[in-house]
Amino acid sequence: MSDSPNSYNATPPPTPPTSTPPASTESLLGVVERLTYHSEETGYTIARFKAPRTSELLTIVGNFANIQAGQTLQLEGTWREHPQYGQQFQVLQYQETKPATLTGLEKYLGSGLIKGVGTVTARRIVAHFGLETLDIIENQIERLNEVPGIAQKRVKMIQTAWTTQKAIKEVMLFLQSHGVSTTYAVKIYKQYGDQSIAIVTRNPYQLATDVYGIGFVTADAIARNVGIDPGSEFRYRSGTLHVLGEAAEAGHCFLPQPELVERTVKRLAIADHQPALETVSALILEMAKAGELVLQAGELEEQVICYSPPFYGAEYKLAERLLYLLSEPLTVDMARVQRWIDRFVEKIGLQLSAQQRQAVEMAAQHRVLVLTGGPGVGKTFCTRTIVALWKAMGKTVALSSPTGRAAQRLSEMTGQVAKTIHRLLEFDPSQFSFKRDGEHPIPAEAIVVDEASMLDLFLANSLIKAIPLQAQLLLVGDIDQLPSVGPGNVLADLIRSGQIPVVRLTEVFRQAQASRIVSNAHSINQGKFPHLEPVSNQPQSDCLWLAAPEPEMGCKPFEI
Repeated sequence: MSDSPNSYNATPPPTPPTSTPPASTESLLGVVERLTYHSEETGYTIARFKAPRTSELLTIVGNFANIQAGQTLQLEGTWREHPQYGQQFQVLQYQETKPATLTGLEKYLGSGLIKGVGTVTARRIVAHFGLETLDIIENQIERLNEVPGIAQKRVKMIQTAWTTQKAIKEVMLFLQSHGVSTTYAVKIYKQYGDQSIAIVTRNPYQLATDVYGIGFVTADAIARNVGIDPGSEFRYRSGTLHVLGEAAEAGHCFLPQPELVERTVKRLAIADHQPALETVSALILEMAKAGELVLQAGELEEQVICYSPPFYGAEYKLAERLLYLLSEPLTVDMARVQRWIDRFVEKIGLQLSAQQRQAVEMAAQHRVLVLTGGPGVGKTFCTRTIVALWKAMGKTVALSSPTGRAAQRLSEMTGQVAKTIHRLLEFDPSQFSFKRDGEHPIPAEAIVVDEASMLDLFLANSLIKAIPLQAQLLLVGDIDQLPSVGPGNVLADLIRSGQIPVVRLTEVFRQAQASRIVSNAHSINQGKFPHLEPVSNQPQSDCLWLAAPEPEMGCKPFEI
C-alpha cells in the first residue's frame, strides 16, 4: 500500500454477504466524515458518512476512484448487516455533488483532495468567496490571487489538482452512465487514468486483457452500451481468446482449429448478429500472424491446433528444459548402488520386487524418472528407498507435492521435511510469482515430486524451470488419480512422449489385495466390472455401493 494521504495502514474488515436476500436499492446524500480504510490500488473503501437528519455516523463500504473527508456524495446501494461491525451501507453507484454549506466547503477544500490547499487556506478561500467558491475555482481560478496569502505559484498548483479531480469525475460519470458498475469503473480508471473514456469508446474489449476481473462477457456488455458493432473485429478477436480461456477452464491447453471456429461462432452469435464460419477462420489466421494465437500441426494428419501464446510458451519451455535435464551426463557406479540396495533391504527386513528394484536402480542413473502405477503397488516404499539411496550418495534431497496434505504424507513416509511446490519455489504473493527459477534454482541435488498427476501446465513449467541442470528429478504419481485442477495433463503426456524413463509398477502386494478399493481400482483400469457391496450395518468391505436414483441423493444423510 502506498504512503499517500489517501492510504491507511488499518486492515479492512471482511464484509461477507449475509444469508438473507439483499434489500432494495436506496439513495443517501451526505458528507464523508472520515476514512477508516482506503486502498489506492483497488479503490476499496470503508468510511464514516454523515447524512442529513441523522445524529449518528453511518458506515459506507464500496469502491471509489478517489475519496476524501469533506466530499458530498450521492450514494446508491443497499443496507447489509455485518456479523461483527453491524449495519453498513454497500455502495453500488456514487456521484459527487457540491457542498451546500460554508462549513462543508471548508472541510471539502481542506481535506487534502486538492494539493496546495490545507485547512487554513481553505478557510481563507471560503471566507473570501462564500458559496461561490467552487464556481470561482472552476471558471475563474485566477481570482484566487485575491485571497491573502495565495501566490501565483500556489494558484497553478491548485489549478492542476482541480483539473485532475475533474477528470476523475468525468471518467466515473461516463462509465457509470454506460452501465459500468462502480467496482469496475474504479478498476478501469486505475488502469487507464484520463485515457479511460477514449479506450472504452474505441475498444472496450481491451478491458478483458488489461483489467483483472473483467472478462469478455463484461466487456461485451459494456461494448453494447457504448454502441460498438457486434461484428467488430475487436469483438471477434476478444471472443476467440475467450473461447480458448473457457477451454482452459475445462483443462485444455489448446483447441483444434475447426472446434475453435465452431465454438467462437456460437459464442459470438446474438439475436441480431450471426458470425460466418469463413470470417472467424480468416480472423484466426490473422491473429496467428499478429502473434495473438499460435498455430501448430496436430497429431492427426492435416490437423491444426490453436494455442493462446502463454499456453504454447509454457508447453515449449517445459519440454525444452526437460530435454536439457535429460541431456546432462550422469556417471554412477552401479555395482556400488546394487550393493547398497542389498544391504538396505537386509537392514529393514523387507524385499523389493523386481519392478521396484528396477525403479531404484534407474533413479540412481537417470536425471529424470517417472514412477507410476495404481494403488497398492508399492510406490510409497519404492520412493522411500530412492530417497534413502540419494542420501547415501551424499545428495541434498528436496521433497514436494502439490498439496499440503500430500506433502505431510510424504514427510511421514520418508522421515524428511516435505513442502508444497509453492513453498519449495518460494511463492511471492506481492509479485504473484516464484522466487525460484532458472537463475535462482532450488538448492538441492535430487528432487522428489509426489502426486505428480496433479501438476498443471503452468505449475509444472515453473517447477521444471527451477530444477538445477545438475540435479535429479523423480516424479511419482498415478495418472488415473487426482488430475490437475488447472489446464494440462502433464504426467500422462510425459509418459506418453516416450522421451522420459518410466517405471510402471503393476504388482499388487498381499496387504493391499485385502482392500476392495485397491482391487476395484485395478479392475476398472483393466476394463473389468468392480465388486460392489451394498451399504449395510455390518459391511465386510472398505468399498461400499450406495444406490441413489439421483446424484444429489448420494450426498444426503441416509438410514440403513
